[in-house]
Amino acid sequence: MKEGFTVIEELSIPSNFESMPKVETLIDTVCFKMGVGESFGNVLIAVTEAVNNAILHGNRNTTNAQVFIKSAENPGSFCFSVEDEGMGFDYTTLPDPTAPENLEKENGRGIFLMKNLADEVEFENNGKRVIIYFNK
Repeated sequence: MKEGFTVIEELSIPSNFESMPKVETLIDTVCFKMGVGESFGNVLIAVTEAVNNAILHGNRNTTNAQVFIKSAENPGSFCFSVEDEGMGFDYTTLPDPTAPENLEKENGRGIFLMKNLADEVEFENNGKRVIIYFNK
């Protein structure tokens, strides 16, 4: 996470999809505090995609693993950090989901969605942590 951000909410969930309502409640709470209006859907989709990826790809559905979610703000923006306990991944070599050979695939659009719905996305800790930034 960039310097100058203050953590405002934190959540740790077991690595299973039954925990998603807690994540959605966190997103609702943060967006309400930030006064998010029309862009709420973008925030919801981007962050839930990050958590889904952490559960499915990072922790590989290992139910005793955790996903750690933090939200933070500075005067001009806010962010969500999502971290898993997996091995990480090379986020620099992802296939383009808009390439003709990938259009029919069921998976592979999560990071593409995050990058297109947020103002900025960065990866840390060998891809185990994604930080999704939104302007206020």
